Amino acid sequence: MLELEHGFRVVDVHARLDANGAESAVFGRDVGPERLEREFHQAGVVSALVAPGPRPDGEGYLRANNAVARLSVDRPFCPLARLDGPRDPSGRPAARLRNLTASRADHHASPDDVEQYGYGDRFHGFALDPARDGLPDEETLDRLDDVGLPVVVRAGRGFPPAAVEATLLRRSVPVVVESFGGFPLDRDLMRSAIDLLEEYERLYVATGFVRYRGVLEQGLLEHPDRVLFGSGAPETHPNVGVMELLTLDVPEDLMQRAFSKNASRVFPALAPGE
Repeated sequence: MLELEHGFRVVDVHARLDANGAESAVFGRDVGPERLEREFHQAGVVSALVAPGPRPDGEGYLRANNAVARLSVDRPFCPLARLDGPRDPSGRPAARLRNLTASRADHHASPDDVEQYGYGDRFHGFALDPARDGLPDEETLDRLDDVGLPVVVRAGRGFPPAAVEATLLRRSVPVVVESFGGFPLDRDLMRSAIDLLEEYERLYVATGFVRYRGVLEQGLLEHPDRVLFGSGAPETHPNVGVMELLTLDVPEDLMQRAFSKNASRVFPALAPGE
């Protein structure tokens, strides 16, 4: 794919890094760190948050998180630690009943894991996909507040913005909701997430897999400081996400905020010169 030419500094808050090629990429497309870095270069992305892709049930994310941190050294990647948990996030009555007695298995993220990931500068935040991995228990989520690093969460039909509100938004950490909270392509959920931006000053939305111009423009025009660029790479080439923003009917200043300025406030490692 041809390299894009644009005058913006672009950072990406939504990308997956598979550590060991085909062996690791058990879900989704197999793209290793070299190819991912090359695709970012083609799109003009200068730095990106990366987290492991999903692992098989019962495996946990300790090894995958450490591998992503190792592979990010000397690359324009800022790793996130992915967390799983024992609770069913679906909100169904049976799930709520099971959650009352749910306890962590050995592979689930614990409060000590969160503290360990947050120590030093190896990780720059946390990644959650509750619909796929389960939701961490309250003790583990409480430790997120103590550590203070931002949380990037996949939200959509399996974990809607209302569930994000109930579990994360009353905490003190910044929360970035991927895909405007509507993965995959649920316009109503995306607009629900935009509505929540009115209530929660530490809530942000990322643009990955948002294919509706109207939704993107609404978010940027109504909340110019709360929209962050995310490509969703490698499931989609980062060129696609960049072009979607470049073709919006919004002022250039709003594009600059979405492409870099907003993310640099939430994740200092993405700021120029870091």
